[in-house]
Amino acid sequence: MDTVTREARRAPDARVRWFGLWDSYFVICYLVTTGLVFTSAVPQTGRLIAIGALTLAVPWYAGIGRPLMLRHERDRRNTVFAGGLFGLFGLATAVDLTSAFALFALVPMLMMSLDTRPAVVAGVVGNLVPVTMLWLRGGATAPLMLFVLLASLLGIALSVLLGLWIKRVVRQNKEHAELIEELRRNREQVARLSHQAGISAERERLAREIHDTLAQSLTSIISLVEAAVAEVEGAPAVARKHLALVGRMAKESLAEARSFVADRTPASLRESSLAQALRRQADGLAAQTGLVARFAVEGDERPLPMAVNVVLLRAAQEAGTNVRKHADARAVDLVLRYDDGRIGLHVTDDGSGFDAAEADGGAAEGGQDGPGGGDEDSGFGLRGMAARLAEIGGAMSVVSAPGAGTVVEVTVPLDGAAGRPDGPSAPPSEVAERRTEAAHEGR
Repeated sequence: MDTVTREARRAPDARVRWFGLWDSYFVICYLVTTGLVFTSAVPQTGRLIAIGALTLAVPWYAGIGRPLMLRHERDRRNTVFAGGLFGLFGLATAVDLTSAFALFALVPMLMMSLDTRPAVVAGVVGNLVPVTMLWLRGGATAPLMLFVLLASLLGIALSVLLGLWIKRVVRQNKEHAELIEELRRNREQVARLSHQAGISAERERLAREIHDTLAQSLTSIISLVEAAVAEVEGAPAVARKHLALVGRMAKESLAEARSFVADRTPASLRESSLAQALRRQADGLAAQTGLVARFAVEGDERPLPMAVNVVLLRAAQEAGTNVRKHADARAVDLVLRYDDGRIGLHVTDDGSGFDAAEADGGAAEGGQDGPGGGDEDSGFGLRGMAARLAEIGGAMSVVSAPGAGTVVEVTVPLDGAAGRPDGPSAPPSEVAERRTEAAHEGR
């Protein structure tokens, strides 16, 4: 559970704990005021009435006022509570002016239960109650009246300042709670979108892996089986050779399927280098199609990140599939070129070629995926290759023209993190994000 969620769940509890401080303050005010009233010179009947009125204010606050203050909402009940509280205070002060000390508790209650303007007015009126009662009784000396009046004016000033401060604290706490709740909702939305992006990226990965391995292998197996059927009576030895290739390709396809389901290193790269895997790829293409397939390495061979090895191998497989299905070529050359700071793969054939600009436009519209036009693999060929390359910062170019063959060039930079043999160590969420962005760019 993240910090925001914990804060959001703790916010109501924090408000309750914070309000406990006010409860303690009100209790102290009640005890001090009742103690002063109990020791005042007023007749016993008046003291009892004043103490009774102050005591009734306690359940009135606990049962009605406190829930309204915690709710931070205003309705008719807030006015009823403030009126009842003011009435009890007025009764206590009318029989004993010492009860005026209850203003230290009365004013904060009014401020927290009413809107700002009515609360300030009520606080001012409450502070004028003692001097009004003294004036109505008569017989008070001028110095005493002046002292009570000045005390009331000071109480009014303090009440207004205290009320405004309380309102500000309450508003800030409410805004803080709302921000925490909004942030929690945003976090949940981001987590949901990240989960969906991860699912989409995994689907894209499986789609590309199936196209680059199983789909291509099944296509080759179908072609070899058809060739074996055609030769089974006239040339049994040739038919057996085709069937042997079928068995070998089926085993390789099974190993590849197990590898990409577990998201592991392809079987052809597990115990050999990229150059060796590409050489076997060229030999297999020659055996399956009868083409002249040549493979060469230029530059000093060196270890590469596994992500780069996998992308280059898949690019060679896709290029070989396009040559076999569309090019009508007699020869194909695969060149793995090691340069300073980058690695390149060039696949060149002498086939019929195609209009590269037209094919790019068709692929962008989802209707064509390379030479030969759209087919059942549309969407996972050259575009899938481009998406794979985008994940590791690589690029691809296709140069072709009708009757002039085709050149597919793939380059991957090796500087920075991509150049480490153990490959980049980005967090899974970042990898999923890059996969999703690359897949969208490839569409």
